[in-house]
Amino acid sequence: MSSPSDRPLPPLSGPVPGEDEDDRLRPGEVAAPLPERFDAGLFYIGRIRTPWTRRGDCPRNARQSDAVCTIEVDERFAAGLTGVESCTHLLVLYWMHRARRDLVVQAPRHYGEPRGTFALRSPVRPNPVAASVVKLLGVEGPRLSVVGLDCLDGTPLVDIKPYFASTDAVGDAVVGWHAARTA
Repeated sequence: MSSPSDRPLPPLSGPVPGEDEDDRLRPGEVAAPLPERFDAGLFYIGRIRTPWTRRGDCPRNARQSDAVCTIEVDERFAAGLTGVESCTHLLVLYWMHRARRDLVVQAPRHYGEPRGTFALRSPVRPNPVAASVVKLLGVEGPRLSVVGLDCLDGTPLVDIKPYFASTDAVGDAVVGWHAARTA
């Protein structure tokens, strides 16, 4: 079995809507036309290496996996890792490059009724930015070993920040529709 870093990187463009069975509109879903031009640009600062190459194999939630993944920071940004070894946890932002970007209402398989994209944690969104709090296991040069990711191998890395439990955790936060569903 090849290691994640031996595999070729996937393309950076997303899927063609409706091309993949997972990308077809479900009942209740609404797609919006995308703008012809982008409002802003960003730099990918590296790639994330994971064991998952297909969306169907990827965990739906980062906390559902204990797989050790590698964050590879591009050499030009490696100095930005100075001091990160003192952190136990990091907030990792990444670009879900293979996700659809046109759905504004989605009907998730596991939630039943349609919901607005901004009421969901789905990677399908106009700007497919994902965030995970990961446990830092080790730092070796520009590579971080972590646990707590839910993305495909080769996913572009957008940013890394230290996780501060004192300011980042909100103990009384509630997602009403989810709380009602699990009650």
